[in-house]
Amino acid sequence: MKLWLVRHAQPLIAPGICYGQLDMDADPEATRNCAVALAKVLPEGIYANISPLQRCEQMWPVLIGLRPDLSYKSDARLKEMNFGNWEGKPWSDIPKAALDAWTADFSSHPAGGTGESVSQFMARVASAFDELPASKDALWITHAGVIRAAQLLSGGTRRIERADQWPTAAPAYGQWCTLDVKPIRGIPQRAQ
Repeated sequence: MKLWLVRHAQPLIAPGICYGQLDMDADPEATRNCAVALAKVLPEGIYANISPLQRCEQMWPVLIGLRPDLSYKSDARLKEMNFGNWEGKPWSDIPKAALDAWTADFSSHPAGGTGESVSQFMARVASAFDELPASKDALWITHAGVIRAAQLLSGGTRRIERADQWPTAAPAYGQWCTLDVKPIRGIPQRAQ
């Protein structure tokens, strides 16, 4: 099966702000442009799981207007990582010592002191990944962090220890990628 991973359009927030699970709209025109392009290429009847944050959910009315054959459910497991006390702050204002503490224990240290650890985040995304259907394509409308976690999961990586193991590549705002996934012993894995 193929997993379509769509990143929301440009969020309406100042550049350089840590916004993880902060809830805000995305640019309406960019959202519409993404939905129009996506509607042209999605398989018939694909089922979508969508992050409940506004910047993801606002794409659905446009997409369903173009493709009434689609259906979806909101899935909180597809929210972006929770950055705790860093949310809403400029990245440049976050003390270097706090960032260093996070990257020194990247797997277990809660981001922003009160947010999720990378291990918690990966486990949350893995619970959704493990429920992917074996025989039909699926669609996630989500965030860059979730897409990066799905990339790791599709390669069989369920936990990382170091910051340098975290993927840097993700689709740009309003873009998507696909992963070829097949179930192996009940757990989806990327096709070889």
